[in-house]
Amino acid sequence: MSDPTALTAVSTATPAPPVAPEVAPATAPGRPVRLGYHGSAEVAARVVRLAGRDETAVRIEPYDIADPFAELRRGAQDVVIVKFALREPDLVTSGVLTHDARAVVVGAAHPLAGRASVSVEELADHGLFDRPGKLPGYVWDEVVPPRTPAGRPLRREHRVSDVPTMMRLVARGTAVHLSLVSIADVAPPGIRVVPVHDLPAAPVALAWCKEREPAAHVADFIAAAEAGAAR
Repeated sequence: MSDPTALTAVSTATPAPPVAPEVAPATAPGRPVRLGYHGSAEVAARVVRLAGRDETAVRIEPYDIADPFAELRRGAQDVVIVKFALREPDLVTSGVLTHDARAVVVGAAHPLAGRASVSVEELADHGLFDRPGKLPGYVWDEVVPPRTPAGRPLRREHRVSDVPTMMRLVARGTAVHLSLVSIADVAPPGIRVVPVHDLPAAPVALAWCKEREPAAHVADFIAAAEAGAAR
């Protein structure tokens, strides 16, 4: 829902196409930090615990992985959980707060489903997913590398824009998904999440907009999370 107090630019030239209005930042006393996340809410809750906050101080909200920074950039979220390093010129990131281990998502009947762990080299034999929507390509290269450490190409053949569609393809055995262990929190029945033992865990951090200085309660949350991670 748009904020009725948001300002819209006015021009005397030919009217520009309508754009989504910015949402006023939550700065009023007692307002919670609006924390965006994708995938597992448990990772977001882990960061909240690091900051020493409770559910009354932080509102955890999902964002769309196909356009992961849209809500942040328009002001609808104060700060978001990110995994792997960002190179977005308009965003700032915190220090690394925690890590999310690597895993492969497979159907329950898949040959890899019963394994205690797998090597990423084995995944070169299976069709994987390409990046969704506007997720930066350099981030997806960390999620699903173009090649294994031994140089085998990973086939990024399937493209979807949401997790439920991806899970349906995986459950049917059409594809496997190289992902993170935390995705087990949202995996439906018929899906197995198997650790990948030879890829490094993903670093987890917070990101916010460079040109919009965080409100005091948001800046305090970021600083507290970094302090908690350092202990």
